Amino acid sequence: MNKPELLAPAGNIEKLKTAIEFGADAVYLGGSKLNLRAFADNFSLDELKEGIEFAHSRNKKVYITLNVFPHNEDLNGLEEYLKDLYEIKADAVIVSDPGIIMTAREVVPNLEIHLSTQANSVNYKTAIFWHKQGVKRIVVARELSLKEIKSMKEKIPETCEIEAFVHGSMCISYSGRCLLSNYMTGRDSNRGACAQPCRYKYSLVEEKRPNEYFPVYEDEKGTYIMNSKDLCMIEHIPDLISAGIDSLKIEGRMKSSYYVASVVKAYREAIDTYFENPEEYKFNEKWMEYLTKPSHRRYTTGFYYGDSNKQHYESSSYIRDFDIVGIVRSYDKETGIAVIEQRNKCYAGDKVEVLRPRGENLEIELKDLKNKDGEAIESTPVAQMIYTIKTDKVLESGNMLIKGKN
Repeated sequence: MNKPELLAPAGNIEKLKTAIEFGADAVYLGGSKLNLRAFADNFSLDELKEGIEFAHSRNKKVYITLNVFPHNEDLNGLEEYLKDLYEIKADAVIVSDPGIIMTAREVVPNLEIHLSTQANSVNYKTAIFWHKQGVKRIVVARELSLKEIKSMKEKIPETCEIEAFVHGSMCISYSGRCLLSNYMTGRDSNRGACAQPCRYKYSLVEEKRPNEYFPVYEDEKGTYIMNSKDLCMIEHIPDLISAGIDSLKIEGRMKSSYYVASVVKAYREAIDTYFENPEEYKFNEKWMEYLTKPSHRRYTTGFYYGDSNKQHYESSSYIRDFDIVGIVRSYDKETGIAVIEQRNKCYAGDKVEVLRPRGENLEIELKDLKNKDGEAIESTPVAQMIYTIKTDKVLESGNMLIKGKN
């Protein structure tokens, strides 16, 4: 068995560095053009270069998303953009449109191509077809079961890789190809501007029975009949590996750095633990704790084991029981003073959890709270303010301070 790649989302440069420091083998992100997260903090070309250099210095990879379904005007500048990505040493582009694939093969023939899940690949013949067009990796549709993925892997060439989502938000429409947003808001989900109308509240009424509501609602406010639970396969690592998946993908380019750190840490530890001793591998409940603290919806295993219960009807809101309150920027072992960058307000005397890439999380008390001028303070009310604390527990740059909500 080959150890699968752990692939994490990177919505900006901070999240890219967080994902890599917490154990991702590769990250995927959007540049300035043709990606399906128009409202993310997408990377400029200089930021892409910085991120790629950071990743490569640690032997990690960076994949760039060009996964929209482009209209004619979207193709302006495509050739130059592909050349730029190749010159800054992007490891691959993630593409769904045949026109972009054709263009990439023409202008940057040595740039690796991965086929986006948007392309709806659900069988081995399709995978073989795309592989013959120069596609190295197939990101399979989320509608496949593990049994189907394993069968596909057995029938495609060894040179063709399979990538599959294992964690994060799921779209109500087939492989994300949704028209609801276009119809209801004029924002094209297939060009990166989805308004997520699947998360709205709906009620069902038959046209000849006005004001007669069918019993699909959970309370008097209506129901979220198209609201999907979040995918979570942390308890099924052996099954994912047995299916032959080459890359385990985490969704969430719009999610927080805290989400990225917690989810990557959980899957990193689970994968590594399995490969240390597959015969005696046991699921560790702490991995699920890492995944339930950041913002998330209720979890499901999606389509992997058949048509399970994937909808959450009561609410479209996220479960948010914990917040990140700070990121460690430095720590002096001699003085025990840590420099922290604020992310949410906290108070002197608060007990917080320290999320770190390796080892068990720590618990510390915020003692001797001071601002950057060395003045004692009772709280940290200013966004991204720099403050210091004193602790005898050794912290490292990039550690995150997490606090439960009251």
